[in-house]
Amino acid sequence: MRTKQLYGIIYMVIDMNLDLVKGIGDKKFEYLSKMNLYTINDLIEYYPYRYNVIKVIPLIEARDGETVTIKGIVDTEPKISYINKSLNRMTFRVRTDNFLINVTIFNRAFYKNNLKLGRVINLIGKYERKNNTFTASDIKFEIINGMKIEPVYHLVNGVKNKGLTKLISDCFNMHVDIDDYIPEYLQEKYKFISKLDAAYCIHFPRSLELLKKSRLRAIYEEFFIFMFKMNYLKYKYDLDNKGVCRLVKRYEVDKFIDTLPFKLTEDQSQAVEDIYNDLVDPKRMNRLVLGDVGSGKTCVAVIAMYINYLSNYQSSLMAPTEILARQHYESISRMLEGTGIRVGLLVGSLKKSEKNKVCEQLENGEIDILIGTHALISEGVKFNNLGLVVTDEQHRFGVNQRSNLQNKGVMCDVLYLSATPIPRTYALTIYGDMDTSIIKTKPSGRKEIITKSYKEKDLKNVLFQMLNEIKEGHQVYVVAPLIEDETGESNLNDVKKLKEKFDTAFNNKIKVEILHGKMKNSEKDEIMESFKNGETKVLISTTVIEVGVDVKNSTMMIIFNAERFGLATLHQLRGRVGRNSLQSYCYLISNYDTPRLKVMEESNDGFYISEKDFELRGEGDLFGTRQSGDMVFKLGDIRRDFKILAQCKMDASKFISENIVNNFSYYPHFRNIIKELEFID
Repeated sequence: MRTKQLYGIIYMVIDMNLDLVKGIGDKKFEYLSKMNLYTINDLIEYYPYRYNVIKVIPLIEARDGETVTIKGIVDTEPKISYINKSLNRMTFRVRTDNFLINVTIFNRAFYKNNLKLGRVINLIGKYERKNNTFTASDIKFEIINGMKIEPVYHLVNGVKNKGLTKLISDCFNMHVDIDDYIPEYLQEKYKFISKLDAAYCIHFPRSLELLKKSRLRAIYEEFFIFMFKMNYLKYKYDLDNKGVCRLVKRYEVDKFIDTLPFKLTEDQSQAVEDIYNDLVDPKRMNRLVLGDVGSGKTCVAVIAMYINYLSNYQSSLMAPTEILARQHYESISRMLEGTGIRVGLLVGSLKKSEKNKVCEQLENGEIDILIGTHALISEGVKFNNLGLVVTDEQHRFGVNQRSNLQNKGVMCDVLYLSATPIPRTYALTIYGDMDTSIIKTKPSGRKEIITKSYKEKDLKNVLFQMLNEIKEGHQVYVVAPLIEDETGESNLNDVKKLKEKFDTAFNNKIKVEILHGKMKNSEKDEIMESFKNGETKVLISTTVIEVGVDVKNSTMMIIFNAERFGLATLHQLRGRVGRNSLQSYCYLISNYDTPRLKVMEESNDGFYISEKDFELRGEGDLFGTRQSGDMVFKLGDIRRDFKILAQCKMDASKFISENIVNNFSYYPHFRNIIKELEFID
């Protein structure tokens, strides 16, 4: 156990393991570890997710049916009756403010011995004035005068709210030494209370006003650390960003664009302009193209790779799944047909001899664009002259994976693609370490997808509409939350059962196939090929088809147990249809009326949907794994606290510019952060 002494007081080091704390045995430590609590710091920063505000009022002010807290004196001995084995009822009388009321509380028989005549207690519950009865939900034996703010934590079996609160209190009583990441001049500027006082108040608030100040201080620190990392990464990138200066004339690029079988949208054209300017500049490109589902990000990436090819450099495109990598290979090969550009594919399922041949061609400069999965970062993959790295669905790769690919070239330009739409203001702040191009407009000629919710009892209506689409020569996706319900106890639909149901409904006259992540790659490829060729009419799948799968003849998406999926996933799944000029449909099958489903019915706009996602569940994991590995905040909410985040961005930028010269010599905490970032980079 490490300690340090200051002014005669022994301060406990914040990273001390909890199993060394008095009162925490092996069993309790095991329970705490299930909550990812291993050190004193973990426990102190395990903040409540809500609070119960208990305010004692006189009985005369209580409204009928309203939950209130009153103070009274036990006037009669409690009587217990048993309704059944699992339900008991305790009744007694309480005197409060010269009133005598009848109190009933269920399943609290264990309180009886504490309810001595004349004892002062607080009751929480509902008062019915007509019958003079008070139905209590809980009894507080500590005397509450005025108001009490009670923290409520996320728990696991074996850990109770009261026990966790006591553990946290014990940690504070050990005189912990807590690391403070807000520079002193900023603490003075914003008149922040100390970090230790703020942390204590968040767990044990004395007033709502002090709780608000404490939370503000903690949120600011979370955001300041995050924006410090983002700004430092951008500073470091800009400092060491000598890249390739491509001598490519704009008319050469426009000439290629004119050969495409479609016209670029306004947003696509602007993204191409941004990328062209980056690539002909001697600075390295570090750009994110953020676009809605089906907005044409891949086309923009192809144009970027074409510019790179004109300068005699190789490009790579890394996709998160083999299905998506193969699809990119096919579509990009078609787009570049007749240009002389040689496109290669490298995925895990290739035979060793095939992989060796691709690697040999790549190293000899016989492949201009290599498309693949994380197989691209394998040790044996060597480029002849890599100049541009494109990462599709960038948040699905860890920063180490992305860096490994960049490091296979010298001074590579980097282009990230993401189909997770985020409002522009948020994107410019959160992705502050990258330049950002946003594509909102969709290619012309595409119709809005008609989205409707159905209860399972109304499934016949959906089946008739499916048949109509299939008769028109179109195809249908069906998505289920499970591959197979192995327990047989779940009320969720699974892929295998749905296949049986659809086979029965269509009398086995329509080809129905299933696709899921546990299949071998060769099986997946065969099934996808059958669906692309139009042989399979209905493809039943898990969310393995969520990202990027593009079969233009598919016009209907049916999602079972739609309430189980987040808005971002529902929108991504819907984006598998509506990729042509045909009218497409998305049917959400659910027995629950959830706000998410109504949002899906209202709009096809991914940016609007992401706003609603913020409102319904906060930022959560909406952005995936960020570069700093730090996007899930303990208290901060990007949407609610965006002004604080924006201020932190400015403060962190100024802090870096003023202290980078002396290498943060006065701020050891930030030097440690920089070491972590440089290790990652």
